[in-house]
Amino acid sequence: MKGHLTIHKIANGEEELVYDEDNVITSGFGWSLSHLYGLAGSQSITDFQIDRFQLGVSGHSGNQVSSTFELSGPLSSTAEYTGTGTDSNLHAPSANLFLTTTPGGEVIEEQVFAKIPFAKVTKIDDRSVRYTIFIDEDSCNNLQRDINGDNSLQDVSLNEIGLFVKNTRGKTDKDESVLAAYRYFSNITKTSDFGLVFRWTISFG
Repeated sequence: MKGHLTIHKIANGEEELVYDEDNVITSGFGWSLSHLYGLAGSQSITDFQIDRFQLGVSGHSGNQVSSTFELSGPLSSTAEYTGTGTDSNLHAPSANLFLTTTPGGEVIEEQVFAKIPFAKVTKIDDRSVRYTIFIDEDSCNNLQRDINGDNSLQDVSLNEIGLFVKNTRGKTDKDESVLAAYRYFSNITKTSDFGLVFRWTISFG
């Protein structure tokens, strides 16, 4: 399996390519597929779909390895995705993230994900699927973090993204999602002046 990600800025109806690189398919994707083929996970095929993503602000090149199982600094609330208004096009529910930390251990914690609408998942050919993620002008703006630990907030930029398998083990209380693909990218300070389009193609074979 392999993947490729492009990022475009959209302003005044025009697209500008700002990023174009291969991404990393993580071991979590293989773990999910082994559950699917081994009939060891969920009994619903829809639980094995990649249908959600996270954006983050602490990405680095060291995460560009298949063993990566989480984003370094994922957005931590629905408000960070959608803002305080009602104009955002993003839907960001809470979910459980399944983290594999050692061969014999696991950690589960609640994090926030944004959904990828089914209409934005496109079959390119028999071996390739494209996921289109649109971050509109009203979403993910003016992000801040307490970087120095002194309760003073500083502006931060988007610089990482991950795709997630919905619910590999078929949990019924909350989805338990697994990181399937990851990409660190150059800093983008998101404001209401522009939107972003991530086009992420996953190919098999």
